[in-house]
Amino acid sequence: MSDYKKIDAFLDSGLDGSLVELSRLVAQPSVGAQNWGLEECAQLVGEMLKARGFKVQILPTGGAPVVFGERKGERDKTLLFYNHYDVQPPEPLDLWETPPFEPSLRDGKLYGRGVSDDKGHIVARLFALDALLNSSDNLPCNIKFIIEGEEETSSANLFDFVRNNKALLKADACMWEFGGVDHRDVPIQYLGLRGICYVELSVEKLSTDVHSGLGGSIFPNAAWRLTWALNSLKGPDERIRIPGFYEDVKPPSVRDRELIDALPDLEEEYKSRYGVQEFIKGLKGGTELKMEEVFSPTCTICGLTSGYQGPGSKTVQPARASAKVDFRLVPNQSPDDILKKLRAHLDSEGFGDVLITYLGGEPPARTDPDDPFIKLVVDTASDVYKAPMQLVPLTGGSGPNYPFVHDLGLPVATAGLGYPDTRAHAPNENIRVDLYLQHAKHMARLITEFAK
Repeated sequence: MSDYKKIDAFLDSGLDGSLVELSRLVAQPSVGAQNWGLEECAQLVGEMLKARGFKVQILPTGGAPVVFGERKGERDKTLLFYNHYDVQPPEPLDLWETPPFEPSLRDGKLYGRGVSDDKGHIVARLFALDALLNSSDNLPCNIKFIIEGEEETSSANLFDFVRNNKALLKADACMWEFGGVDHRDVPIQYLGLRGICYVELSVEKLSTDVHSGLGGSIFPNAAWRLTWALNSLKGPDERIRIPGFYEDVKPPSVRDRELIDALPDLEEEYKSRYGVQEFIKGLKGGTELKMEEVFSPTCTICGLTSGYQGPGSKTVQPARASAKVDFRLVPNQSPDDILKKLRAHLDSEGFGDVLITYLGGEPPARTDPDDPFIKLVVDTASDVYKAPMQLVPLTGGSGPNYPFVHDLGLPVATAGLGYPDTRAHAPNENIRVDLYLQHAKHMARLITEFAK
């Protein structure tokens, strides 16, 4: 491996300036769910790429624009970076120690909405390019960026964008938008993402809420109706009751189990960090808990809304009830299939009056753990983190990696600046500055070695 002393010295000395650039990006709101600041943030990201000599296109979609940047390098190999500039809503605002769009540096951490997910990854990777360009007039290889603005809302337009722009996005490998270290500060390589099917279930039984004394005995109750419908989806044994739900599930391989076996037991870490007293299905620590965490599909009630929920009492019969529900999917399930089976199940159970609103989804996708690009990402990490990168065959979260794997035919690797207390999607989202610097150093090494 090359000598990276000069590159590391540049990154060490330029860290403060890079954090200023990151703070500028975080200060620009870009909340996908609220359509707030997306166009402005896309323009800002485009400017940041142009400052590094990239040819930039800001391309329209049916929603937020996609920022595409390309810069030719010395060797004719192409590494594609996928990132996103949209962020989660900042609410509840009262739980933030400092305002979400006023980045705050304290105790070795930078706080702000989107600083980890995903703006920190964007700027750290640009910082790595700065270090390479400081050492040479050219980048070692061709670099492309695709930076979308709808990842936090299920990438509704990205699948078609990728399929319609295969030539534009042509590459040899892809670095994904996230990654990080575990509770031991050991870097983790996630080899795939579960899919998701996200829906809202709603039922309306009256034209208006009514006095519970008037309607309680004779009018249908929307909240009860929805509760019974939800109860039909999963039994107390935690098995999902939708007919055919499990029929496309691909069992984990022997190789998957080998990789899972090599990971640390997280039972006590989860109990300590999240206050969980016991795991469902009678699960204990060890391999089965780790396998179940990612290789079993889920049905999760994410939110329930109906009637009065303020302080004190209000004797009212609600006219409407709704619930947000997500299904995390494993290979080879698909969101379209699950959506059809959900509708058929509710109808067969007598809940034809329960409306399903599809809020987004994406299929699961994985990369071969033995792909040479995965090995390169792992090997280049060890020089920075001084610990071997551990391979995780699948992560519990979801993302739009399917078209990159299956339509572009690329190996997709993860690496990043996350850590267990980054609080992505929650108040006080943050990054550790030391991990930000390490990610930039890792990316500089990866690009250099990839070019060879």
